[in-house]
Amino acid sequence: MAENSEARWYVVHTYSGYENKVATDLATVVENRGMQDLIQDIKIPMETVTEIKDDKVREVERKIFPGYVLIKMIVTNDSWYVVRNIRGCTGFVGPASKPVPLTDAEVAALGVEKHSVQVGYSEGDTVKIISGPLEGYSGVIKSIDLANNNVCVVLSMFGRETPVELELDQISLDV
Repeated sequence: MAENSEARWYVVHTYSGYENKVATDLATVVENRGMQDLIQDIKIPMETVTEIKDDKVREVERKIFPGYVLIKMIVTNDSWYVVRNIRGCTGFVGPASKPVPLTDAEVAALGVEKHSVQVGYSEGDTVKIISGPLEGYSGVIKSIDLANNNVCVVLSMFGRETPVELELDQISLDV
């Protein structure tokens, strides 16, 4: 197997209902063998769903992809062998001999990795829009939502104050 020094996310197929068992068994093997540098993270994508049953409202955790576990790892012969031989694991998604990593876009869409963003501006600052359809406009920050990677900027367009939702990386301080 080709050695790549950067860990990537891979999808592993499991028997239905064995996702948690595969994840805990793999975490135990990684810990026992000291392979934390090769197998760095194990996730089961979950979503919180509001269920209404018998006039009772409950928040329930559900697996987004039943039968699959996501693993952030560097593929070597050893790491591939360890993952492949966990009880309940049927193999990697992709050709049997070569696991295919998820693309950066797929990882972002799944929300597996949260990227914390440090911003150099605050509410009330004047900023310039540096990308998107409103590129070149300047406005004042009304609110910042770091959790959702959004910022609300008030622009003066056609003589009116117009609030616009933008992503944090679409603006910079107007110097």
